Amino acid sequence: MTNEQKLNDKTFLGHPVGLYVLFFTEMWERFSFYGMKALLIFYLTKYHLFSDDAGYLLIGSYAALGYAAPVLGGYLADRFLGFRRAIIFGGILLVLGHLGMAYEGNAATLSVTGEIERDSFALQVFYFSLAFIIVGVGYLKANISSLVGELYVKGDNRRDSGFTIFYMGINLGSFFASLLCVWLGETYGWGYGFGAAGIGMILGLITFISGRKYFNGKGESNSPEELNRKRFGIKTEYLIYILSVFSTVLFWQMVQRHKVVENILLISLSISFAFILYFGFKKVEKVDRHRLFSLTILIVFSTVFWALFEQAYTSLNLFADRVLDTTFLGVEWKPGQFLSLNSFFIISLAPVFAWLWVKMGKYNPNTAIKFSMSLLLVGLGFGSLMFGSSISGDGQVAAIWLVLLYLLHTMGELCLSPVGLSAVTKLSPAKIVGFMMGVWFLATASSEYIAVLLAKLSSVDKGADFITVKAAYFNLFELLFYIGIGTGLLLLLLSPIIKKYMHGVDKELNN
Repeated sequence: MTNEQKLNDKTFLGHPVGLYVLFFTEMWERFSFYGMKALLIFYLTKYHLFSDDAGYLLIGSYAALGYAAPVLGGYLADRFLGFRRAIIFGGILLVLGHLGMAYEGNAATLSVTGEIERDSFALQVFYFSLAFIIVGVGYLKANISSLVGELYVKGDNRRDSGFTIFYMGINLGSFFASLLCVWLGETYGWGYGFGAAGIGMILGLITFISGRKYFNGKGESNSPEELNRKRFGIKTEYLIYILSVFSTVLFWQMVQRHKVVENILLISLSISFAFILYFGFKKVEKVDRHRLFSLTILIVFSTVFWALFEQAYTSLNLFADRVLDTTFLGVEWKPGQFLSLNSFFIISLAPVFAWLWVKMGKYNPNTAIKFSMSLLLVGLGFGSLMFGSSISGDGQVAAIWLVLLYLLHTMGELCLSPVGLSAVTKLSPAKIVGFMMGVWFLATASSEYIAVLLAKLSSVDKGADFITVKAAYFNLFELLFYIGIGTGLLLLLLSPIIKKYMHGVDKELNN
């Protein structure tokens, strides 16, 4: 047996060693991504003195583009590069972007006349760094999960547990990033927090490159001849890299032009839903049409869930900073560190939920009911903050109510997220599975932008007093409570119809 064959057959705890390479790669990549994201609203409002509105809109544009880019990155990997090349290239762009974020420049100052003077060069470096991160996420995030799937042959019963292990890496990265990067940024300076995120991405890239020998030859290009073919005198592979780097200029401008992002999302969604209607009525028979429309309804409701859930990095982060008594379990937390609770609860509760669904057997709720439960839970999370705000009078809100929110929101995520992508693959007609996966990501991107439009309702002037600030957040959370409960009850009423129109696919999703 050759050394290469020995590597290919090597396993650890019953799984290919390559799985653990991808586990640590994704852990470090998510460490960098969530570490940076946890600091973003504080960096904008405290260091560059952005208004709440401006900070929210920038985060919304960035997050929306970050979720849309993997659609193109996944296509280019499938058609030309292969997963391995795409991940390495994406990782390099992410390293450059995260390290660029470590450049702070000069803090904004408020003049005696009330005008804000900002370091425009530092801000342009910041915007350009975000553009590199968007393109990098597009290449890496779209393809690393696909490479996990390729490690297992069709029918391998280890696949599901392999993905479970892999997703634990995502949440470990997020958990430690929210604790460490926030602490460094708030304690020693923003450059230290962003720099730590960049170092995390370097470690992820080193892990992937050094461990690629364990991928058993998987993740290579499906079209090596196309990849080597010359276009305009340049190999296709290099041409893709060059054009992708130049595309950062486009994203650099778009991330600063929020209305452009909003219009692109509206136009893209309108075209997508028009095509779904056309395809459903003109191209498929009744059963496939019913399934396609059932999936579309679920996607719309999932958009509402994520728009409420993603308040975590905007309004909830500033609420923790401005209104919350951040002492919890005898420890003084940095406001952004509360974000780690989502990952902590996922790691703790995911095995419990997996066991519970199996244990319930024939009483396991159908997909539409699980989606409605997720909306009810996310609404109740905001209800907990309303209650906490009410009983605190004119004082700070106790941290336990934010902890309860993250517990309820995580439970909602566990009701929706695990079956979401599976529903797309099983309910979509065979000819448009890829297109519907793109619609799922496009809807998720839209939810990120909708989230900041909602968050803007809590915006306050920098000189506002504590009572005014607290009231603004209470009003927002009250609205989000009613949206979550209302849409959850509506979907619950629709669930028997949706289940019927799935024509048995729902049984597969819940087994």
